[in-house]
Amino acid sequence: MSVTVRRFEKDDADTWDKLIAESRNGTFLHQRRYLSHHGERFQDLSLVVEDKRGRITGVFPAALDPAQEEVVTSHPGLTYGGVIHNGYLRGTTMLKVLQAIAEAYQAIGLRFLQYKAVPYIYHKVPSTDDLYALFRLGAVRYRCDLSAAIDLTPRWRLSEGRRRHLKKAWRSGVQVALGASYLESFWAVLEENLAIEYGLRPVHTLQEITWLHNTFPEHTECMVGVVGGEVVAGVVLFCTPQVVHVQYSASNATGKSVSALTAVVDNAVKNSKDLGVRYFDFGISNERGGRELNEGLYEFKTSFGAGGVVHESYELDLNRA
Repeated sequence: MSVTVRRFEKDDADTWDKLIAESRNGTFLHQRRYLSHHGERFQDLSLVVEDKRGRITGVFPAALDPAQEEVVTSHPGLTYGGVIHNGYLRGTTMLKVLQAIAEAYQAIGLRFLQYKAVPYIYHKVPSTDDLYALFRLGAVRYRCDLSAAIDLTPRWRLSEGRRRHLKKAWRSGVQVALGASYLESFWAVLEENLAIEYGLRPVHTLQEITWLHNTFPEHTECMVGVVGGEVVAGVVLFCTPQVVHVQYSASNATGKSVSALTAVVDNAVKNSKDLGVRYFDFGISNERGGRELNEGLYEFKTSFGAGGVVHESYELDLNRA
């Protein structure tokens, strides 16, 4: 199959987003509307793939790595990037596409391509042809993170300890509530928790997460645990056709004392099953570029009945591809 690769142009935005909606392996995170919230934070180097009739059949969201001037990453502002396509790019065609992508970046003086693959649970149709193509081109896996996800198709079961925490939450009067009106209160809990536990701040500001909810109301949700009228725990969820993903979760001291986050997560999992999605994804539990696992955090997630799902990142030497 004949394909060509060229730089993304602003006039491609609508066609790009339409392809994401129809793709086998894309989510709203790949849409230009979502990528636009990064503003000028990254130097965009995205590419589009066209067939012999000039139709866009795939896209490659990418930007210059802000810390490494000879590295292009797909995508530094996303959990996962990759070649997103409508099924046309498979087998040896995908190999040709990745070869053309490598040549396009080498032509502008770049040395390495870092590729964050879309985890399989987000695929509407199995679409790991890109991983085979990366192998053929000599790419090496430079990072691997471990996430935890619940398969909602069969019956899942909380661990005995987690069931005790859930009963404690209900006995303590924890109420679970849903809606964007709780974002500000939850953000205060989140910022306090991250500062105390890790000395960090959320990747998104309250203004940014509010913008994302207003722009993608069907894809973002806030669920909180309330005790005595006070928000003490909560989650922000990103919803895709196959997966509900926990983007943020946190609990303050009061929430921890009554296991409020357990009640919130249990409710979120049940709501996700009612929505008809396949997986509930807690996200990664790694530090130091995937080389350390936060065992306590990972055990918390798996106690809800979750199993391990890896997030794989590959690096391709453009001078050897």
